[in-house]
This record gives sequence, C-alpha cells and structure tokens, in this order.
Amino acid sequence: MAVNSRISGFKDRSVAERRALVADGAGVAAAALSALDTGGLALDQADHMIENVIGTIGLPLGVATNVTVNGRDHLVPMATEEPSVVAAASNAARIARVHGGFHASGSGPVMIAQIQVVDVIDPYGARNRVLEAREEILALADAQDPVLVRLGGGARDLTARVLPTRAGPQVIAHLLVDVRDAMGANAVNTMAEAVAPALAERAGGRPLLRILSNKADTRLVRARAVFDAELLGGPQVVDDIVAASAFAEADPYRAATHNKGIMNGISAVVLATGNDTRAVEAGCHAHAARDGAYTALSRFEKDRDGNLTGTLEVPMPVGLVGGATRAHPVAQAAIKILGVTSAAELAEVIVSVGLAQNLAACRALAAEGIQHGHMRLHARTIAATAGAAPDEVPRVAERLVRDGKIQEEYARQALASLRGERA
Repeated sequence: MAVNSRISGFKDRSVAERRALVADGAGVAAAALSALDTGGLALDQADHMIENVIGTIGLPLGVATNVTVNGRDHLVPMATEEPSVVAAASNAARIARVHGGFHASGSGPVMIAQIQVVDVIDPYGARNRVLEAREEILALADAQDPVLVRLGGGARDLTARVLPTRAGPQVIAHLLVDVRDAMGANAVNTMAEAVAPALAERAGGRPLLRILSNKADTRLVRARAVFDAELLGGPQVVDDIVAASAFAEADPYRAATHNKGIMNGISAVVLATGNDTRAVEAGCHAHAARDGAYTALSRFEKDRDGNLTGTLEVPMPVGLVGGATRAHPVAQAAIKILGVTSAAELAEVIVSVGLAQNLAACRALAAEGIQHGHMRLHARTIAATAGAAPDEVPRVAERLVRDGKIQEEYARQALASLRGERA
C-alpha cells in the first residue's frame, strides 16, 4: 500500500483522530498501535531490559508528516520532549516535497571492531604479521556468527596500524563487519573477542581492548533536498541561510548548536524506533570533527534557480533486529508506521528528518528568530504546567502568546481568569 504522508490539518485533530489517520495512512491495523496508549512498556518487560528497574519514564511520541524519501512517503514517529521539533520537521519536509523530497543513499551496514594489542616489541613488523593473517582472521570471525553469514553479512576486511600513544606504540587492528539489518554491537564485539588472541599471537603482544567503535564512518548515510525559495520566504531568506550555514562551518561554538538542531530530528526517530541514541550521537559528533576541527555536519547552498540545496552526511548505525527495537512494543509500532523493511532504509529516513529539522531551525533563525515559533508551541507546555486541563490549554496558551508573557505565573493568572469567566 502506498503511503501519503501529506495529511492536511493533522495538528488540529484530536489524539484519537491522529492515531486513526496514521494507522490508515500507514496501512497498519489500529490494534497494532494499542501499545501507544500507555507507553507500551510493562514493568515486567522493563525489568528484563535493564538492571535495578523501579519504573518507566514516558516521552511524547509524535509523527512527522510530509516526509518523502527516494520517492516514497513515510509517516515518521519521533520521541521527544522538546516543543516545535515535530512541527518544524514536518513543515521543512513539506517545503522539500515541491522538488521531490529527500534523496538519500548509504555506504552499507559495515561496522568496525577494534582490537588493541600492547607490549609489542616490534610494532611495525607486528602490523605486517597481523595483515598477513587476514584470511585466517576473517574466517575465524565469520565462524562466530554463521546466521549473519547466511544472511549475506560477515567479516569483510582487516586493517592494522601502529598508533603512537603516551604509553608507547600500540598495534590497533580494525575488523570490518557487514552486520546487515542489525545495529551490530553484539555481533562485532563477539567477533573481536574471538579473534583477539590470534591477532595478539601474530603480533607478539598482549590483547587489551576489543570492542566496536562508535565512529562508524564505514556506515555513512547521505541525504539531500532542494527547498523552494518562495516557500522559504524569498531570496533574502535563502541568502541568509547560506550565510548562517557558513558561520556554522567556520565556528565550533555555532557548529555545536547547529548540529544539536540536526540531532533534534535524528535522535527523536532513533529513540522512537528503539535504537541506540548515544551510539548515533557519538558517531555524528565524532564525524563533525573528522578533519581535526569541530564543524557543521550539513551544508546549505543556493542553486542556479535560486532555491536552497541542503546536504547532510553522518554515520548512522541503526538496526531493525535485536535490542529494544524488538523488545519494546512502542518501537515495534513505530517501525510498522514507518513501513521500512531494512536498516538501510530506516537510516535514510532518519538522516532525511535530521536535514529537515536543521533546515527548519536555520530558517527560523534567519527569518524570524528561533523564539517566535518555538515559544508559541512552548506556551502549551507552560499552560499545562500551570494546571490547565486539556480543554483549557489552547485558550490559556493563546493568551500567553497574545500578551507576550510565556511564563508559568502569568499562565496561572490567565487560567484563573478563564475559569472566572466560566463560573
């Protein structure tokens, strides 16, 4: 079934109506989304996921609309506590739809396992001896996971280098593993443990650390889109976004906030699908410093037609099998809504949402200031914090925005006034 992520007036519907629209639009039975009612994680389930469980914590789960990636529409679940993130991503994706949406590609699901060998007398000779054992080591690694090999994955390459450190030179081997539709941590760690003794024996040293690297630069995903100049607000807005992008490229202080905007979108989808937010965030920020200085992950430029082009490339180690993606009922529901069938497709959607979120933030900064739209949405949170009931929140929030006083104390006054009018 083809998905249409363009749902007019979605934000104005009730929660129940939105749920029904998402189920219908994604071609998912309504019963498959029942886990969304309470956060979907029972205490006994949580107790099997981590240690020392005493409860669970919930986050709002929204759906980004208008997202088209490689010609296919997606309704994208996003878990976040921050107002404006879902709305901003949806609006930026709507602008991108005019010129075909997002186009994404990846380098393949290859993860790196590192094996550290210390106490080596002749490190450069040791490096060569390790590389001479390449075929033996790859075969030993593959023997640890015959299911992965049967699915088309497995160990692909072995590299080694001599690393100068303050503790003396060390031999560092990298085992490159195609993990298919998994995030891959368990697979590559198991392989690293298995091959470490053989590597150390070849090197004439002692194996120490053997673990995956979250600098997953062999698992890169790219997204690009054209954002229509007129819909953005005109040529001046395009020029200002390009200038803002150049600022983030040149200055690490601005780059940190610029990249945080990207991660607002990426982390929300990673979390909603039960993937490892910390691994993804670590990899992305490491990638931002890959040339020795921290810089912007995205680039914005003006094309020959005067429209804005955006590009983003980041490591994206996410999976559809294993971990919380399979154990958490809400993550399962999120995957069903997305309709993706491979980890590669999931990664492409995630990076596209990151680019959408980034564009939305840059546009807000360049055109009207970030607080204008953000505080309008934040007013609803303030109204609820002040004690407004669900049916009172919109009216209290409207007054806060109208009066330009988005403060909890003023929200209490507005709520008291509203209730006095009703009395």
